[in-house]
Amino acid sequence: MSGNILIIDDEIKLLKLLGMILSQENFNVKEASTARSAMTMLEQYEFDVVLSDVRLPDAFGVELVKSIKNKYPQIEIILMTAFGNITDAVQAMKNGAYDYLVKGDDNEKIIPLVYKALDKVKDNKSRVVQQAVTKGFDQIIGKSPLILQAKKLAEKVALTDAAVLLTGETGTGKEVFASAIHEGSDRKKNSFVAINCSAFSKEILESELFGHKQGAFTGAVKDKKGLIEEANGGTLFLDEIGEMPIELQAKLLRVLETREFIKMGETKVSKSDFRLIAATNRDLEDEIKQGNFREDLYFRLNVFEITLPPLRERKEDLKAIARHFIDIFSHKLHLTAVQVDPDYYKALEKNDWKGNIRELRNTVERSLILMDNNVLDAESLPHYSEKTAPESDSLSIRSLEKIHIQKVLQYTKGNKAEAARLLEIGIATLYRKLEEYGLK
Repeated sequence: MSGNILIIDDEIKLLKLLGMILSQENFNVKEASTARSAMTMLEQYEFDVVLSDVRLPDAFGVELVKSIKNKYPQIEIILMTAFGNITDAVQAMKNGAYDYLVKGDDNEKIIPLVYKALDKVKDNKSRVVQQAVTKGFDQIIGKSPLILQAKKLAEKVALTDAAVLLTGETGTGKEVFASAIHEGSDRKKNSFVAINCSAFSKEILESELFGHKQGAFTGAVKDKKGLIEEANGGTLFLDEIGEMPIELQAKLLRVLETREFIKMGETKVSKSDFRLIAATNRDLEDEIKQGNFREDLYFRLNVFEITLPPLRERKEDLKAIARHFIDIFSHKLHLTAVQVDPDYYKALEKNDWKGNIRELRNTVERSLILMDNNVLDAESLPHYSEKTAPESDSLSIRSLEKIHIQKVLQYTKGNKAEAARLLEIGIATLYRKLEEYGLK
């Protein structure tokens, strides 16, 4: 994987050291010692990731994040500081930073973090390409009775303004369904706003949903619109609603009943007309019994429930979905004329797919990396040795694992940090296995 990286730091020795380390990972690296020179470089060159010190001679890095993201929203930014400060970290993330590192805390985190940031950049580009081609219910792939029934229900409810509750296991495509319902509604010309309720603390989630006034809390340096306000006229999608803190559930219930809300730090009532779609992989009725979820909110959400089937219950759709991901990742990896052996699909069908479509998506991407001679076959599958070799033949498993690691290292051109990411193991584990198998 290659990427264009800009490092901003006024400590010249550290700047040069980081530049050397990242250059050895085959990144295209440029360096700047001030915010002003960095902004000039951003105008002249195309970058994927920016690593910036917080304390610069001519700017505060936390505010620089906002300036860069406003002008170049596709760039991911990692902040570095010698002084760990929770307030700065929270504000940096709110301003759009990808992550926040304390210098010297764990230097081994920098390279894997850059790779993760690059993955997000490339996924976003891929998603833009994909969304330009497929929208609405065309995004939902499959002709099995279970998925057709779910799709039929979604198409019907899309024409109304009713609240929708999407249930099902993780990775079954709940956000795709929510987006399709929005696209099939009269609200499609307005915003589709989504948030994962499990991704934030109570305080940050409240700010993200309701917004806040300047000075409402430490770090609230300016007024902020909440997602409820952003969704006015459109659709608000609350993913993992079962993870929402019970204190916020009461506030959300009031909004659903009155369409009125109050921003954090404000006394004035605001209004928002939005359509709510919620999703969960939890049994909310069980959560109610345990005191984790409000029953009155459940009844407000569950006006129209659609349960999405797990992939193992619609195996007849697996080939079409896999083909879809093969097309997407072939484009992403610049592969042409990829051939698919029938044994590849047969091998996929043997898996239970506990991670559902999300797991299949990741498996297809890694298969394309591991394949030989532009042919996808059963040998291309990640962890192939664990699934197909006899359990009693440990030597065979070791042999196939060694081959698997060699293939990944060959694909990454010896880049061990990237290989560890693709193998989904820690860098230390990879080095241990390389030593164990006598690989360099």
